Amino acid sequence: MNRRRMRAVAAAAVLAAVLAGCGIRPTEVPTDYGAAPSRVPCALSGSGIASRSGSGVPVEVFMVCAAQLVAVDRNLQIRNDKASDDRVRIAQALLDELATPPSDPEKQAGFATDVRDGTTVSGPRKGDPDDALRLGTPPEGLSSFALAQIVCTLAENAASDDRAVVMGGPGSSGLRRYECTTEVRSRPGSVAPPASPVE
Repeated sequence: MNRRRMRAVAAAAVLAAVLAGCGIRPTEVPTDYGAAPSRVPCALSGSGIASRSGSGVPVEVFMVCAAQLVAVDRNLQIRNDKASDDRVRIAQALLDELATPPSDPEKQAGFATDVRDGTTVSGPRKGDPDDALRLGTPPEGLSSFALAQIVCTLAENAASDDRAVVMGGPGSSGLRRYECTTEVRSRPGSVAPPASPVE
């Protein structure tokens, strides 16, 4: 009986020591399970980038990935349209890129776009500032992701360095100066591009 009591006391002491410990005990056995999985995939391999390469002007367009805007390299094909100036042709080519479905490698990496095919842009109307762009759809009619993609892509590729673009809808609707901020790129679904009226 004494031996049983002694064993019980010893077992209780060992159990108490384990419970009093602060977590997992260190081990000398090496463990290697590889790198921790990334919460934000949004990375293309060389083959993914090559699948969209070709002749043209190198630009960056903003795609949606993991609920954020992520810049993706593209080679822009600019149409030779004598009816519009170079800036409008470039803006239209950027919108066409945004509306193009992601390639298979891009889809596997988590990229998507909310810009719809057929989104158009034109130059300033009479009385507009020279740098104004007018979308065929009112900006307020776009989804939050599509508006953020368009604003950030146009602002990134504009001649100015202030990450902003002057935009409006068709007709004589008012113009606004939209900004592509860090917050917009981080949370395009909940943070709208800051917009101020343009007189």
